[in-house]
Amino acid sequence: MIDQVTYRSILKNQITEAYGKVVYTYVSHLKHMNILLEKQSRLKTMQLVISAVASGGIIGAIFLDHFWLKLMSALVSTCSTAINLYLKSSDFQEDARQHRAASDELWLAREDYLSLLTDFDTLSIEDIKKQREKLKQTVYEIDSTFPKTNSKSYSQAQQALKNDEEQFFSTSELDRMLPKHLRKNK
Repeated sequence: MIDQVTYRSILKNQITEAYGKVVYTYVSHLKHMNILLEKQSRLKTMQLVISAVASGGIIGAIFLDHFWLKLMSALVSTCSTAINLYLKSSDFQEDARQHRAASDELWLAREDYLSLLTDFDTLSIEDIKKQREKLKQTVYEIDSTFPKTNSKSYSQAQQALKNDEEQFFSTSELDRMLPKHLRKNK
């Protein structure tokens, strides 16, 4: 049997790790949303360029009787059709919306974990365990409701969190964000 101090330490480590996982998942969903929207933007730009080239090629083929021009026009038109079909069958906006909704819900879970860690030393072990179980269930429901992210979005989240400190502020940054009358360093 372990003593309460040791158990509280183990419990806090578990909750801290769960908090970290939620932060990673939250940022991964935001990165995945951005990947989808960038992909859609690139495809739409490519669609416009290829359509313009195809139209120009077809117009040129009408006036100039060159086999290679007709062949190129046919190939470019086929590419245009393929992109149009791909864009029609893919719903980047809806997929991005789903990842945004997941990140919104995970944001609240992240804040609840942070509040639990803040209040940790003032709560009883039973209260901590109840909140932990409630948060675990909340995160499970979010994870099972929304689409998963991929390794690219996870890698981008890892870069953002580990190297760019995207979700964190230095003490001086936080101080500058406050109105002057609330700042520590006036």
